Amino acid sequence: MGLVLAGSFIVFMVLGVPVGLAIGAAGLLVVLLSGFPLAMIPQTMFSGNESFALVAVPFFVLAGDILAKGGISERIVAFAEATLGRFRGGLSIVSTVASMFIAAISGSGAATTAAVGSALLPQLKKKGYDVDFSAALIAASGTIGVVIPPSVPMVLYAVIAGISVAKLFMAGFVPGFLMGMGLIAYSMYVARKRGYPAAEATTGRQKWKLFLEASWGLLTPVIILGGIFSGFFTPSEAAAIAVDYSLIVAFFIYRSMDFKKFYRLVVGAGVTSSLIMFIIATSKLFGWGLAFYEIPEAVARVFLGFAGGNTILIYLMITVIILLAGMFMETASALIILTPIFLPTVIQVGGNLVHFGVLISIGLAIGMATPPVAINIYVASAITGLPIEQISKPIVPMVAVLIGVLILVTYVPSIILSLPLLVWGPAGI
Repeated sequence: MGLVLAGSFIVFMVLGVPVGLAIGAAGLLVVLLSGFPLAMIPQTMFSGNESFALVAVPFFVLAGDILAKGGISERIVAFAEATLGRFRGGLSIVSTVASMFIAAISGSGAATTAAVGSALLPQLKKKGYDVDFSAALIAASGTIGVVIPPSVPMVLYAVIAGISVAKLFMAGFVPGFLMGMGLIAYSMYVARKRGYPAAEATTGRQKWKLFLEASWGLLTPVIILGGIFSGFFTPSEAAAIAVDYSLIVAFFIYRSMDFKKFYRLVVGAGVTSSLIMFIIATSKLFGWGLAFYEIPEAVARVFLGFAGGNTILIYLMITVIILLAGMFMETASALIILTPIFLPTVIQVGGNLVHFGVLISIGLAIGMATPPVAINIYVASAITGLPIEQISKPIVPMVAVLIGVLILVTYVPSIILSLPLLVWGPAGI
């Protein structure tokens, strides 16, 4: 029956059936063949969306859209440019640093790419940077959007694995920082090699003015993450507060938002969120089939038997599968399917669930910049007008850098767990 479940899902995907429907149809087929009553299907699907933590998903999606369209991201980028642009190839550094800042607000790789790309790509082109390299760098930097908290995939993983969202968020800071530093190092190497110029120097007064303008946006992650880690509010409440704060800034301080634009953002966020929630609902049915026929346990036995209990080899196999899944599937879908399959294996080899949650988030984030299903590249292509193939070539070494970071944090868990251990101690992780 496990072969029926997995095989039918693959066949539906090859036929071009949307992911959510393919997952649900595979689960439906197993229910019918197993002889269970059809009434269990809607009950199981509705139970998949009952977690209060999932309230954060639509709010973080909307907050990311307000960030990108409400004038907040442009001011953050302008301040970063004034501060870091004076170095050779400084705009390349700004692209990544701005992505790291905006990642701490949006929770979305596509939103981060859109926000930074819209603000910086015209400037990069004007200053003589190669457009394909610049677009690739911004698309690669956008992957940090789901690693540095807040992160929608981390919320989904926390719901599935039954662990603390706050601990996952805390664990995402260091690997997200390493991803950014790796991309900055590579961009500086390319900038020196190609002779990219430095931006014009700005005075201290200009920097201060830009900082004041950007400070309202820079306060957003402080409010969101500070409130979560201090225990003042939950991640779900933090997501709603992020929307409220962003709206106040966009409407009344920057005056870059009107009700017509806000209506379009709400509709767009609603569509995106409904797709995610539908995938979660159908995945609950798919997950029922996995659990009933003990498929994750069977996968664990296969992995342990093949690797002979070698933890290094087991994690390598899991990492390769995650990277391949990220190449061909949308992030939320891949995470919802793979998490229940791999969790028993991770538990049996003594792995930490917080550590694994960050690993799967990073691996699937890299898929956002890896064709054929590379949402960040699609966004960069839409902004620049360049074909996807032209952006895909210069992004290859950047993806290699990100994979290098993934391998590092996979086999040195203390990198990911350092901050959670500092806050909660060994007994709390």
